Formats: sequence, structure tokens, C-alpha cells
Amino acid sequence: MKPPWLRTLALATFGALIGGGLASAESRQIDVSQSTLTVHVSKSGLFSAFADNHTIRAPLASGTLSDEAPLAVQIAVRSADLKVLDPDLAASKREEVQTRMLGRDVLDVEHYPDITFASTSIDAAGANKWTVSGRLTIHGQTRPITFAVAQDNGRYRGSATIKQRDFGITPISIGGGAVKVKDELKIDFDILPAR
Repeated sequence: MKPPWLRTLALATFGALIGGGLASAESRQIDVSQSTLTVHVSKSGLFSAFADNHTIRAPLASGTLSDEAPLAVQIAVRSADLKVLDPDLAASKREEVQTRMLGRDVLDVEHYPDITFASTSIDAAGANKWTVSGRLTIHGQTRPITFAVAQDNGRYRGSATIKQRDFGITPISIGGGAVKVKDELKIDFDILPAR
């Protein structure tokens, strides 16, 4: 049996590695009610003119950031909370898109309830600008991702592009591929630290 101090040391080391340095940084909560993540899903295919692009809101469940060295950020989203906005779609069509997105074909929220991001490095890229690298987990798959962030009036804004297939999700295809969702998704974010 391992001595208690060895177990404590192992847990502390694991926590520091997972936290991307947050354990040693002065971290602040993110104001999840005033922060937004928006996912843009585009169409493609021969008959894409007859299909719809989709805009999806992804409310933050929790998040922390450190804007003092070592810089770090972590966020979490509950997959089931993603909401298809698409105001131009009929309510019944919007509900159909919502059901499919949350179901087994896409996010499979029953088996993969969380979407998370944890930074591994944040490097200065100019005045109030940074390049953020980290680990993004969607659909039970964790992949590295890098994106640019800029600060304006206390808010951190930017966008990232990911591919669904990188996370084990096959883009929706209808009519033998005549209408399909693009593999590439764009995620816009606007993050406000809590006061």
C-alpha cells in the first residue's frame, strides 16, 4: 500500500498537469452569464442552395482564467445545453435539427455529456493579443487546438476552426451527399472574467 504522502503528491502533480498551470496561477472565474460561444455550421453539396446553415449557442457551464503569469484558461460546456438558434427556420425544422445534433449521429450527449477546453500555453502576439494552445475535448475525443485571442474593454474575443471528423463525428449527409454539413466548424467566443 502506498504511503498517504505519496498518494497526495501524485494527486497534486496530476492536478497541476491537467490544470495547465492554473494551480500555481491566480485564477478568476469567468462570468458565464455574460460570456458566449457560438458555433457556425455551413452546408455543402450539389443541392446546398436548398439546405440551411446553422448557428448554435453553446452556453458556458463553468470557466476560469488567469491573466497573470502563468497565463491559463479552462472552460466547460454541457453538450445537452447547446441550442440551435436559426431564427429563419420553422420551429418544427429547428427542433428536428436540435434533436439530430444532440443525438447519436452527432454529439451523442447521453454518452458524452461534456465539452471542455484547457490551455497548455498562451503566448503574447502583440498588444492585448495572444496565441492560445490547448486541449479540446468533444464527443469523448481530445485534440490539440490553437487560436488567436484579442482583449478589448476587458473582454477576450476570437474564433477557432475545428473539424468534426477529428473528434469522431461524421458530418451529416442527406440524399447520398447531395446536401451535407461541412466537416469544418467555426467557433466564435466572447469571454468576460467575473468582477
